Amino acid sequence: MRKRCLDMVYNLAQKNDKVVFIGSDIGANTLNNFKREFPDRFIMEGISEQHTIGMAAGLALNGKIVYINTIASFLTRRCFEQNVLNLGLYNANVRLLGSGGGLVYAPLGPTHLAPDDIAIMRTIPNMTILVPTDADEMERAMIASETHQGPIYIRMAKGFGDPIISKDEHGFKIGKAIVHMEPKDVLLISCGIMTHRSLSVAESLNKQGIKTGVINVHTLKPFDDKTVLENICKSRFVFTVEEHYINGGLGSIVSEIIAENASNTNVIFKRFALPDSFTDKYGSQESLIKRYSLETDDIEKRIKECLTNHL
Repeated sequence: MRKRCLDMVYNLAQKNDKVVFIGSDIGANTLNNFKREFPDRFIMEGISEQHTIGMAAGLALNGKIVYINTIASFLTRRCFEQNVLNLGLYNANVRLLGSGGGLVYAPLGPTHLAPDDIAIMRTIPNMTILVPTDADEMERAMIASETHQGPIYIRMAKGFGDPIISKDEHGFKIGKAIVHMEPKDVLLISCGIMTHRSLSVAESLNKQGIKTGVINVHTLKPFDDKTVLENICKSRFVFTVEEHYINGGLGSIVSEIIAENASNTNVIFKRFALPDSFTDKYGSQESLIKRYSLETDDIEKRIKECLTNHL
C-alpha cells in the first residue's frame, strides 16, 4: 500500500506541476524518479516534522498541493498543534501520508504505534481522514486527493501483503461509504485492513445462516452518516471493527450516530477495537492483532457469543 501511494504521488506530479513532495526522515531511495525529474518539487527533511508541517502550509498557501510522508505517530501526535493552526485553520491543501497507522510498527513498541491517529485528527476542523482498505483503494484515494480542497490525513497500512478486496465498480468518493454486503441479522462496519477480515467473517456467518452485511468506511471524516444509518436500521446486531483504540475512532463515530438517532434504531451494538492501554508486547502487526482478538476467527467467535447472549 505504501509503495502504491508514493507511486501515485509521482504520477500526479507528472501531470500537475503544483504537486510537491516532502519526506521526513524516510528511506534515502524513496521516490528517486520524482527527485530526478522534479528536483525543485522534491524536499527531504530530517527529523523535524513540526517544521515540515509549517513548510508545507506555506507552500500550499502559495498554490501548491503538498504531500508529506513520514511515520503516522509523528505526523499526528507530534505535530498536533501545527496540524491545527497551520493546516486546519487555513484549510491548506496538504496531504499527510501517515506510514504505519495502527499496529504496523509493532516491532518498535508504543512510541511508534499509531492506534490513536484517527481520534487525534478528527478533532481538527477542515481535516479530512481517509483510511483505504488496500493498495487499489489507495490509488483511488490518491486520485481523489488531488482536487480536494483542504488538508487530508491518509492512513497507510504496511508496505505489502494486504489482500485486495476493493473493486473498480465501487469507485471512490470522499465521504461516501461502500456497502460490500447488505445486512439483515448482523452488520459489520469497518475500515482499513479490518475490512478484509470483516468480509471473511461475514462470508462464514452467511454460510451458517446468519445474514451478515459489511460496510467499508474508507472516509472517517466527513462520515457517511446516511448510508451507515440506513444499514444500521436494517440490522439487529451492529459491530464496528477497527485497528484503533476503542475510544475516538470508528466505533465512537458509529456510537454517536446510534445515540443521536435512538428513536430510529433498535440494535445491539458492540465495538471491536484495541483496548484503552499501551501495548506491553513487541512483535508483528499480525501478532498484536491476534493478541487483541481482532483476527478473523476471534471476531467471529465474539459475534456468536454476543448473539447467543441476546437471543
